[in-house]
Amino acid sequence: MKSNGNTLIEVKIGALIMDPNTNTPIVVLKGIDSETVLPIWVGAFEANAIALEIEKVVPQRPMTHDLLRNVIIECQLSAMSVIITDLQENTFYARIELVDRKGDPVSMDARPSDAIALALRLDCPMYVEQKVIDLSSASNQGDSSGGEGDAPVDEWPELIG
Repeated sequence: MKSNGNTLIEVKIGALIMDPNTNTPIVVLKGIDSETVLPIWVGAFEANAIALEIEKVVPQRPMTHDLLRNVIIECQLSAMSVIITDLQENTFYARIELVDRKGDPVSMDARPSDAIALALRLDCPMYVEQKVIDLSSASNQGDSSGGEGDAPVDEWPELIG
């Protein structure tokens, strides 16, 4: 699939794990029709929001991502997709693609963790632009400091199928 001339790879959450070096949560995105694997380090609150939705835990009161989902629905917007669009200086960028009731596109910038939490709640597909995969692979190969992304993929536990 293409968006703005960029090749898009459809992904799903392959795992939600803790980085043993930094004790920081990692969302591992895996390609649906490819061998693509993209780890994204996220904050604890965002990881919790993602985990709650994966596990279908309903909090007593709506959390922020639930509130945003409700606002989107009440404003009669439809979620089309979430796209991880860029990687700059170890920071990922994302966009939430919506459509209004007239069929006009509505696009919003978002942190990938928030976009993923929202995609789960709105049941919309998630994509990663190929350039993000390329940039992530290049930065991991060039980094010998033991920083993020250096763990071999086969060492990551499969917590989510």
